[in-house]
Parts: sequence; structure tokens; C-alpha cells
Amino acid sequence: MRGLAWALMLGLAFAIPWEYSLDLGPPLGNIARILGLALLAAMVLAVLQVGRMRRLTALHWLILALLAWLALSWFWSIDLEATGSHLPGYVQETMIAWFVWELTETPSELRSLLRCIVAGSCVLAALTMANFASPNAADQIRFVAEGQDPNDVARFLVLGFPLAALLLSGQSERIDKLLAQAYLPMGLIAVLLTASRSGFIAAMIALAGCGILLLRRRSRAGLAVGMSLPAVLTAFWMTVPAGTIDRLFTIPQQLMGQDLNQRANIWSAGWLAFRHAPLAGSGAGTFAGAAGLAPMDTAHNTMLAFAVEGGLVALTLASAILAAASASVFAMRGPMRNAMGTALLVWVVTSAVATLQENRATWLLLGIVATAARLAADQPVELARAFGERQPSSARAAPACP
Repeated sequence: MRGLAWALMLGLAFAIPWEYSLDLGPPLGNIARILGLALLAAMVLAVLQVGRMRRLTALHWLILALLAWLALSWFWSIDLEATGSHLPGYVQETMIAWFVWELTETPSELRSLLRCIVAGSCVLAALTMANFASPNAADQIRFVAEGQDPNDVARFLVLGFPLAALLLSGQSERIDKLLAQAYLPMGLIAVLLTASRSGFIAAMIALAGCGILLLRRRSRAGLAVGMSLPAVLTAFWMTVPAGTIDRLFTIPQQLMGQDLNQRANIWSAGWLAFRHAPLAGSGAGTFAGAAGLAPMDTAHNTMLAFAVEGGLVALTLASAILAAASASVFAMRGPMRNAMGTALLVWVVTSAVATLQENRATWLLLGIVATAARLAADQPVELARAFGERQPSSARAAPACP
């Protein structure tokens, strides 16, 4: 049964990047939701078969505490329908962190998981580029995979950059090198095609982290990718509409104007809503109603969303989760620390202008960070071998006795 659960885990990791491009409608939903529910059923059977679960860390207990608090908010929610509709999603999404923790037992399995995420990101990049090439996109300046939001696409594509760079480190398998070498330029083109300003800033941060990782490892494959980027950017400049590039050039104007595409007004409304219920919040999924915004509006700030919907309690728990994840990153070493730290930094930066608490990618990343930290502590030699780290001195062979 564990074998089935692991196969579903890999399928879920592959599908999450492009999940909204394959939606079967109610009651099934998108492909990631279907795979997630199947994985949950397989996990329950696998745990019952073995009769035990892996011991959880502080990070997992904090996630459970946050989920429990958001569920309790139903009792004081200002909109029971909104809270009731959001809570099942919270359960399905946060469970991903546990799936990764429970199923990923070895560094080679972690590498397989990262490979599937990067492969799924390649699909998302290809779908975005296909939209650009479509005859129906003649008048567009922002291009995105079918069913997706441009900013969400850019954020997930950027999260894939440090994971792809990690696959290039050390003695990578040929398939990993080909996959990562293909994805890094493809992903960058796709991010630029979305014309997402926050995605562009995050991409610069991620590429800087990738550059440090690959330069330290002196990876020939990474050098080849770096040398191809000028040609890629030149081709992009010559082929995309001027409006796409012009939108990216408005980043300084948005920052200096402090409006950030009307996000400042939303944050102001959210702050007033928080002041009305600072301790317990207004209930999960009620940000728009509490702030007096249109139903389709979001907080455009993950921590503000937690503060408004769950009050100081939820904000404290969410901050503690982030602190625990950061501590896990610092417990790693070598390219793994660099890649996970870059991915977490990208998440922090993008969460300042987006609501990511109901995004599967958030909990997938937290699950990977926790699992990588465990493997760094329990299997340091194997992890070093799988990801090209220098083996810790304590694991080196002792000199022979005379």
C-alpha cells in the first residue's frame, strides 16, 4: 500500500504546478485535488497496515494547531457559508506537508520528488508559452496557461528555479541534468511572458540563489545554462509585444508610488477589519467580507489574511511555522541549504503581495523543507551523495589502526 501512496505522491507533486489547467468541474475538481484525495485514502490504509506513523516535528504540530484554530473559527465566523466552504480546502492543502514527511524515506526519494516538481513546472512553462504562440492571444500582453492566474503561474515557476538548480548539483543523473537545463530557460521565459511584476522580482532573487549554488559546485551543466540566458533574453526581447516589456518596466513606478496596483487600499481595509476582531479574527475565508471588499478579492498578503481571518492567534501560529521552517533550513548544509533557503525566501517575498495560505505549493514546500532537514540529520552521508554535498567530517572513514 505504501508503494501506491508513493506513486500518488509523485503524481501529486507533478500535477500541482499546472493543476488549474486540468479541471474536471464539480464534484471532482482539478487534477491535484483528485490525486490528493486518492493519496489521503491510500495514506490512511498504509498507516493502518504498518500500525505506526513517523514522529512529527514542531513544524507539523504548529500546522495542526493552525488548522485546528481555523476550524474553531467557524463558531464565531461572520460568514458561516464562506468559512464552511474554505475549511475542506485547508485540510486538503495542509495535509500535503504530512504526506511528504511520512512517505519520503531516503535522499534518493527526495530527489525523485523534486524531479517530479520540476517536470510539472516544465509543463506549466510549456502551457504558458503555448498561450503566447496561440493565434487567440494576438492582443494580449500577459500570457498564461489556460485556467491559471498570471501572478500565481509566475510564483510557482520561480519556486521551481532553486529546485532545478539543486538537481544540477553534484553527480546528477543524466535525466536530471536534461530536465533542469531545459527548465531554467523555459521557466524564465514563461515568467517574463506572464508580465508579473512580483514574479519578476522573485525570479531575480531565485536566479541569484541558483547562481551562488551552481558557482560553488562549479557545475558544467549550470555554466551551460548561464551562458544560454543572454540568448534567451534577446529572443524574448525581439518576439514579445512591447506592452509585456513595458509592464515589467513599471516596477520602479509601482514601488515609488506605494500603491502596488491598488494593493495599498486592500491592505488598509484589511487593517481596519483586523482592528474589529484582533484576537480571534472574523473566521476562515472571510477576509473579503470583513474588509468590505468584493467576494472575489483577496488580501494580497498572506500574513494579513491570517490576521484578519484568525486574529493574533493565527498570525502567531503562522509566524511560528515560518520560523520553524527557517530553523530547518539552517539545520541543513551545502547545496540543500542554499536551495531550500532560496525557495523559502522566494515564498516570503511573494507572500507579501499574494495570499498563499490556500495554495498547495505552500504546504508542499514546507513538507520538503522539514523532510530535507530530517534527512540531513539522520542520513547525512546519503544526502551528501545524492545532492553533491561534501560529506561531513564525522562520516568520513577513520584512519586504520597501526
